[in-house]
Amino acid sequence: MRALRCSGILRHCSGPLQQQLRCLPLLPPQCAARHITRAAVDTVAPSSASAAAADASSSPQASSAYPFAEIEAKWQQYWEEQQTFRTPEEVDTSKPKYYVLDMFPYPSGAGLHVGHPEGYTATDILARYKRMKGFNVLHPMGWDAFGLPAEQYALQTGTHPAVTTQKNIDRFRSQLKMLGFSYDWQREVATTDPAYYKWTQWIFLQLFKKGLAYQAEVPVNWCPALGTVLANEEVIDGKSERGDHPVVRLPMKQWMLRITAYADRLLEDLDELDWADSIKDMQRNWIGRSEGAEVHFKVQPGQGSSLGAEQQLSVYTTRPDTLFGATYMVVAPEHPLLSQGLAAGGQEAAVAEYVQAAMNKSERERSELQKDKTGVFTGSYALNPATGQPIPIWVADYVLGSYGSGAIMAVPGHDTRDYEFAVKFGLDVKRVVSPVTPGDTSDTSSSSSSSEADGLPFCEPGVAVASSSSSSSGLDINGLPTAEAKAKTVEWLEAQGIGSRQVNYKLRDWLFARQRYWGEPFPLIYPEGGDGAAVAIPEDQLPLMLPETDQFKPSGTPESPLAVIDSWVNTVDPATGAPARRETSTMPQWAGSCWYYLRFIDPTNSGSLVDKQKEQYWMPVDLYVGGAEHAVLHLLYARFWHKVLYDLGVVSTKEPFGRLVSQGMILGEVEYSYAVGADGKVAREDDPHATVIRVAEADVDKKGDGFVLKADPSIRVHARAHKMSKSRGNVINPDDVVAEFGGDSLRLYEMFMGPLRDTKVWSTRGVEGVHRFLNRVYRAFEAGVSDEPASKEQLRLLHATIKKVTTETEEMRFNTGIAAMMEFVNGVYKWDNRPRAALEPFVLLLAPYAPHIAEELWSRLGHSGSLAYEPWPEADESLLVVDTVNLPVQVNGKMRGTVEIGVAAEQAAAVEAALGLNTVKKFTEGKEIKKVIYVPGKILNLIVPGK
Repeated sequence: MRALRCSGILRHCSGPLQQQLRCLPLLPPQCAARHITRAAVDTVAPSSASAAAADASSSPQASSAYPFAEIEAKWQQYWEEQQTFRTPEEVDTSKPKYYVLDMFPYPSGAGLHVGHPEGYTATDILARYKRMKGFNVLHPMGWDAFGLPAEQYALQTGTHPAVTTQKNIDRFRSQLKMLGFSYDWQREVATTDPAYYKWTQWIFLQLFKKGLAYQAEVPVNWCPALGTVLANEEVIDGKSERGDHPVVRLPMKQWMLRITAYADRLLEDLDELDWADSIKDMQRNWIGRSEGAEVHFKVQPGQGSSLGAEQQLSVYTTRPDTLFGATYMVVAPEHPLLSQGLAAGGQEAAVAEYVQAAMNKSERERSELQKDKTGVFTGSYALNPATGQPIPIWVADYVLGSYGSGAIMAVPGHDTRDYEFAVKFGLDVKRVVSPVTPGDTSDTSSSSSSSEADGLPFCEPGVAVASSSSSSSGLDINGLPTAEAKAKTVEWLEAQGIGSRQVNYKLRDWLFARQRYWGEPFPLIYPEGGDGAAVAIPEDQLPLMLPETDQFKPSGTPESPLAVIDSWVNTVDPATGAPARRETSTMPQWAGSCWYYLRFIDPTNSGSLVDKQKEQYWMPVDLYVGGAEHAVLHLLYARFWHKVLYDLGVVSTKEPFGRLVSQGMILGEVEYSYAVGADGKVAREDDPHATVIRVAEADVDKKGDGFVLKADPSIRVHARAHKMSKSRGNVINPDDVVAEFGGDSLRLYEMFMGPLRDTKVWSTRGVEGVHRFLNRVYRAFEAGVSDEPASKEQLRLLHATIKKVTTETEEMRFNTGIAAMMEFVNGVYKWDNRPRAALEPFVLLLAPYAPHIAEELWSRLGHSGSLAYEPWPEADESLLVVDTVNLPVQVNGKMRGTVEIGVAAEQAAAVEAALGLNTVKKFTEGKEIKKVIYVPGKILNLIVPGK
């Protein structure tokens, strides 16, 4: 339906390209993406009928006008041989710097897909542009190379992960080079290189020494059949992705990083960053700082419980004002009171069975908002301190042991999940907060029923009702707005000694261990005969390298494959010489990607992580580009490590990334389909019994706001684009696009599809259109460039283009910058001559976007070497001033011609110029001009007597 809605809007965006572009801001993003692609094809069509016929009759690769394969290979070789984009180790620090960085990729076996070049092209345009603007530019590339897929492939084939990883890196590198990205390949790093992970291990040791790394019992996904611990992404519906074997959750001692110690700083410093508000909000929500209260409930153990009479159950709540509405409590399945006898009164077996089932679920499964609520009554109660009444204690898996105290006071009248649980199990629901109604003087002392018709659950701030128990507890907050009711309740809790004000975070400490071979080893040992505490190895023994082995298979226990390599595990304590064992878990893939931006600054330094002076010059990263899917974990972890390094004096900035831009997703080509039911008749596509029939674009016709099947126009065809995936068969391989159209065409098309941040739809016809534009550029120069002076109009068009492209490049509006260059080329084809003074600067404008063809044209204009460091053209504002206008001239209201006059010409001058036109003389000669209608710059109408 999305595509169908666009068509009605697009009808209003026809006309010349500038008119279409002015219309684009009015369109929804998906419509704009489709429309600008269509505009590309229309705009770049050859201006002459013969040229159009020539283009139509030959495929792009057969075009003799633009030998892109030869040109691109030539200049890629030149750049590599000359190291054109090498950033010297020592730069002139008096010049401005620009550090532009892509989120480095995991080198998968599948290679690049067309989504990768989108962000990479954007950063490359800016890197090339800034070089031409006189900046020192740092534009590196590397590999986030540790990862689960390489280890899985090793298990399947016996190929060492290092071999697979290097093969994949080589393929990725060649693909990036074929697109002409101006990376400084001398700074290339891979997280799997021991010279690199030496410093990853060094950073971990600093965390360990500062008390920010510790061990804790954490549930892991243990698969007995496979004999290994699985990552969350390897578990589907409680079974292993590989083999479909049952998976259970087992507690295991794991390394954790205390990111929560930096929670406030991670929150506060977000305000200083030039990031999209949506990304910053995602981080704020993930950190989840809240202010509330800790409340202690006295437990009333059930019959047969072994709990003491003074046992308390503590909870954290952000709404202490709803204490009177707490009608039951819930503990997480892992709450310690359950193992101490909370289950009683005949509920012991049911609770034990429920806890065991819950422990086999991941936290993600348990916290899904839409999942059916489950739980079991423990047989014990707690006293509500506000009402003095006993309320039942349940165990339910929607409460997580890792958040707060692992228990909640349930207020079903004012919390959606509590309400759903209460309705399912028949628990009391009370209203203790009412909406604020101006002028409402109703009684606030009574509570309402539990009917949804009464507006429950009501989860917004309001006024406290039914919240007074002066006889039993002395707390009365009736009639108080939520903020005042909260404050008064907290004061009462503190006065009674049963609670206190508290700040809490959703953010959990970072689980930093994996039971894998393919990861950074922890630089820790456990001396025999000690207290079991880990000991850091000396820094001069770094890197601690992975053992060379072909034993990647699981150990058969929850430990990593390293645990069975005795020659590596067994070592000595450097301090005492006593026997010791190494830590056999490895670091997660996130580790190496937390600090790689620093290593790019000083990649070969063996004595320190980064040189202080170089770091002070280059940091922070000026522009960081990557997918929004990394908005939380990678970016949060990297910010955390950076702040630790800042505290250690290793870095000079509080934040690593000054500006962050997330590119939009590229969807597959529009797909056309209709559905057929079991009876052979057309059905709805969401009918579970229907079969979806895919049809080719050539088999459909446009009809109204939609599409129909050509063979049977009564059948409406759905048109929609989907995320690219192997299962849909809609993945576009960039190698194929480059082979057919060239790297410059792919670069230019991905930037021309629409605004960088928007989701866009792939169209091979759009690539063809951009390729035709590059053909036209090439032919414009092949036709010959003269040394004669450029006319005022030619210079005006050139400098208007310079101004537009400069502005749009700076603001990362690449699609409209390209549109301006297309308009320039359209203008060139209308000129009688092609002066060097007008065309040569255009080549420099094109260079960041389509560097191969720009280098070739620059060379053919007689220049030696690369244009990569040529000065960027500057717009001459004086040439943009329009001082003449073509004034339409009418006689008796009928158009008789146009005359070029000054913009501010007086009426007399306009009339004199008009009377000099033969087409005007014919109707005015020998006649008296009775009246003159003159609108400066718009129209001149001469009124004369008729025949």
